[in-house]
Amino acid sequence: MNYGKALRIARAVAGLEQRQLAKNAGLDPSHISLIESGSRKPSVGAIAKICSALRIPEPLFTMLAAESGDLSGIGEEEFGEIGSYLARFLMRYESTPKKRRQNRSHSA
Repeated sequence: MNYGKALRIARAVAGLEQRQLAKNAGLDPSHISLIESGSRKPSVGAIAKICSALRIPEPLFTMLAAESGDLSGIGEEEFGEIGSYLARFLMRYESTPKKRRQNRSHSA
């Protein structure tokens, strides 16, 4: 699992800086940076906080982190469900201008 890749993708889609995501998630900015660089694997608790701050389901975050070897045994139905999560996540942020997203995250 490459949680750094997942975090970079989800954070970019959400339009959040590392510092703002860390604040929203109640984590130290250096923790976010270490996860993104691959120097640290997130705990289950950190994943939950990150997903909550990004407003994405944990299964979607896990899917974004998956590498080809991690995907054996996942059925088509699960891929379809995750694809649906991904589409909703991307559409939600695509329809929200970046400036507005950043302002909204300051009030969260």
